[in-house]
Amino acid sequence: MLKVKDTLRATVRLTFDGRVIKNFHGPNAQERFDNEVRVLRHLEERACPFVPKLLEARPESLTIVTTNCGMRVEHLDAARTKELFAELEAFGVRHDDPDMRNVTYRQTDGRFCLIDFEFATILPGSK
Repeated sequence: MLKVKDTLRATVRLTFDGRVIKNFHGPNAQERFDNEVRVLRHLEERACPFVPKLLEARPESLTIVTTNCGMRVEHLDAARTKELFAELEAFGVRHDDPDMRNVTYRQTDGRFCLIDFEFATILPGSK
């Protein structure tokens, strides 16, 4: 496994078979775990094609396992970044951390994707 993120809020590892394992820790870890699981399930119900799929949620260890949405993006203009996060709202979710660090590029289909939904909001009326 390759560790790709280790911060006060989470540790993220990539497995060699293409899964992403995210362990939540630090302030409000349970709340952030619950929210990311809820949002990813919401997006899957709406068949959002540019977010990871939740494969497993392990509440006892505050761990989620998702599909990999590609490599982090190093350069993306502000207008395109804004457009990507606005596109998510059509699926009933506001990201609430619309930073380029939460954008990936999936080479298999040439699609920009969004990740990291622990602070996202399901918009009213979209449940």
